[in-house]
Amino acid sequence: MTVEFKPEQTEMLASPAKEEEHPKPTAAEENRLVESQDTVEKRPSFKEESNFLSDLKDHERKALFELQNKLELQHIAEEKLLRKDANGDRDLSIWGVPLSSNNGNECTDVVLLKFLRARDFKVKDAFDMLRNTLLWRKENRVDSILGEGEGELGEEFGKAGFIDGVDRDGHPICYNVLGAFQDAEMSNMVFGSDEGRKKFLRSRVRLMEQGIKALDMRPGGVSSLLHVTDLKDALGFSKKEVRDTIKQAVQLLQDNYPELVARNIVINAPFWYYALNAILNPFLTQRTRSKFVVVRPAKVTETLLRYIPLEAIPTHYGGLKRENDIEFSREEGKVLELSIKASSFGTIEIPAHEARETLLWDFVVLGWEVNYKAEFVPADEGSYTVIVQKGRKIGGSQEEPIRNSYRNTEPGKIVLTIENSGLKKKRIFYRFKVKTVLSGES
Repeated sequence: MTVEFKPEQTEMLASPAKEEEHPKPTAAEENRLVESQDTVEKRPSFKEESNFLSDLKDHERKALFELQNKLELQHIAEEKLLRKDANGDRDLSIWGVPLSSNNGNECTDVVLLKFLRARDFKVKDAFDMLRNTLLWRKENRVDSILGEGEGELGEEFGKAGFIDGVDRDGHPICYNVLGAFQDAEMSNMVFGSDEGRKKFLRSRVRLMEQGIKALDMRPGGVSSLLHVTDLKDALGFSKKEVRDTIKQAVQLLQDNYPELVARNIVINAPFWYYALNAILNPFLTQRTRSKFVVVRPAKVTETLLRYIPLEAIPTHYGGLKRENDIEFSREEGKVLELSIKASSFGTIEIPAHEARETLLWDFVVLGWEVNYKAEFVPADEGSYTVIVQKGRKIGGSQEEPIRNSYRNTEPGKIVLTIENSGLKKKRIFYRFKVKTVLSGES
């Protein structure tokens, strides 16, 4: 027996987002676009090296010792790099790490290795890069930038860049959301004046410094970030001031933050990005280029999932992470996976052993375009099956995760039925929890 049930808690909390609109390219442009995508996406993948001295190759260890000696000699001979600060009680440092190897700090070698790797272990080039970075930091008051607060830069920059969660390898995730400047007034305010462009660049530096505070510069520690740059609704390639500012930002970060980004994932890349990429490429080292992963809109969730756990991916990117979520903590609600073959269906069962329990579930489908329904099946065969969610089609590449709940009055189970009528296998990721309703709760 079946009876329909429509409590408030069974309403869908997520609705399909509007599909992203892009100007349609010509056939010739489409061919160039495909070639550009292949060029970017097929680059050799970057792999982080070990920072333990025992793992270094002989020429790498030799270069590190040479750089250490060069820093000390520079300190003694010219007192330009490692001279005492105004109080005369400590050596100069960068990112909170002293640069003198004589201090015994195990993080010093890790920082020096970053500069060496950025310059292919050419000691003179690494030394010059470090010196220039120190001068740039002093001239731009970078060491005090975190004390300035977002208000001094403008609230709009906080929406365009933030740190949120960690990836599968523990890297803090830095999100750059350039679509935050899509409004014409906002765009003109940020990119239409020297002051606005300076604030934009400073906001990028501040974001890097925030991320670095979460790093562990010890050997074996997580000493780099994962960058996710979202270009959905981002300003187009046609504006020269935008191109110049982005180019300047990329160059600034490459020159002063060596080996602090493990990977750059560019998502929702529009057509104009590939033209911009062609302009930026000559200014990037091969090592930097190898860290880029470029993702088309339809592949955002699937690609992010390779690097970030689903529970750490925000819902608007197809993950399960909701802002200020009070239902699922990091420790509870383990994410499980169900594969459904083409022209088939799968079921997910959530047991309710006692009466007066609240059953809560989340799920996402890679590729979507499936049919979904939810029922509560009582343990007592004489009781009625309750329709929690009528069968409905859910689909669209921008579909957000489904969250639903049901409060039972008797033991039984929730049965989620997902039908895949497509020609390809679907991957379903889900989690659930059962909460006992305490006496006196409504």
